[in-house]
Amino acid sequence: MKILVTGAGGFVGRQLVSDLTDAGHAVVGLDTHAGGIPADATAIEGDFGDAGVRAQALGDGCDALVHLATVPGGAAEADPQASRRINIDAMYDLLLEASALKPGLRVAYASSIAVYGDPLPDFVDDTTPLSPKMIYGGHKAMMEHAVAMFSNRGMIDGVTVRLPGILARPKGPSGMKSAFMSNLFHALKAGEAFTCPVSAQGTIWAESVACVSANFVHALSLDSALLPPTRAVTLPALRVSMGDLAAEVARQCGVDAGLVTYEPDAALEAAFAAQPPLATPSAESAGFAHDGDIAKLVSSALATLA
Repeated sequence: MKILVTGAGGFVGRQLVSDLTDAGHAVVGLDTHAGGIPADATAIEGDFGDAGVRAQALGDGCDALVHLATVPGGAAEADPQASRRINIDAMYDLLLEASALKPGLRVAYASSIAVYGDPLPDFVDDTTPLSPKMIYGGHKAMMEHAVAMFSNRGMIDGVTVRLPGILARPKGPSGMKSAFMSNLFHALKAGEAFTCPVSAQGTIWAESVACVSANFVHALSLDSALLPPTRAVTLPALRVSMGDLAAEVARQCGVDAGLVTYEPDAALEAAFAAQPPLATPSAESAGFAHDGDIAKLVSSALATLA
């Protein structure tokens, strides 16, 4: 298949493009900076919000589209206009443009658990309503509806996957308030002390980037009749405490878990580390999966830092 991946130079994008090209697909990767796009893809550099750049990336059309490009949570909150331009307007236009070239193409859209808002209820499952608080979550929820609408009209064959915390992101600024989850890995791998901004009892939903990529690959070929009418599923994720995560990362890195201390920020914990038990039967019925257990999650995440 010929597959267009937006955000192809990002954390998930790089992994996904590599997995797709390894499987023999022809991939066109679009990103603001082409340097991070794997060499086996056709790289298109430019502003996703620019219609000319999108037209160059689409070319004569594609068989499938994976839309990862986004203004992330913290950056969206700081600049709502930029979030609207990229996360809503440019995506809406891209769906129209891609479907005009190939009606009914498969579209896999990266949404987020931010659509649920905070505080979360005591239990989250397929019936939990969307109630976003942050600009990022609100814009993601809006475009979930757009994917469903375009699918209902036969313009695309859409699959929305809501992403949990993804481990472990590269070190450095990411624009994401949840970056502390990945920073833990970097510190302990380097044998450095780490001050965690949420409590040891704080709980997160997490997947390794390799697992997330495998779920996107699956989204490109699954039978969409297996999806709910919303076309949206929350990816299965492991629910782990920060204390247990730190202990397992320390064990696998061969360092003392005492390197981690905790200075909880109440607002940060409420938004990112108070995640309740999660049930994802719709996603599991459609063939999506999590890492299996915390040891496999940590091992996979550490491998991405090598």
